Amino acid sequence: MKKPAAKKPYTAKDMRDVSDSPIWTKEDFAEAKPFDEVFPKIRRGRGPNKAPTKEQVTLRLSPYVIKHFRAGGPGWQSRIDETLAKAIKKRKAG
Repeated sequence: MKKPAAKKPYTAKDMRDVSDSPIWTKEDFAEAKPFDEVFPKIRRGRGPNKAPTKEQVTLRLSPYVIKHFRAGGPGWQSRIDETLAKAIKKRKAG
């Protein structure tokens, strides 16, 4: 069985032919304004990464426990974390 012929990559001419944007000149770049100046109220990205407050681990739990917490909807992993934290505090206090 023959392999299908590999697709040829697009050439620079192909890209120019279908491009909606003209090629920028040095003058275009010199006149360009920063994004924040043109769109001052639009935020880009999520901002700086915050230090993680939790550590990712792999944990095996019984299907009963998983089913119970997932039944509560989104945030089920956080609820497991809260339940474990309460149990630790209770144990330390008692």
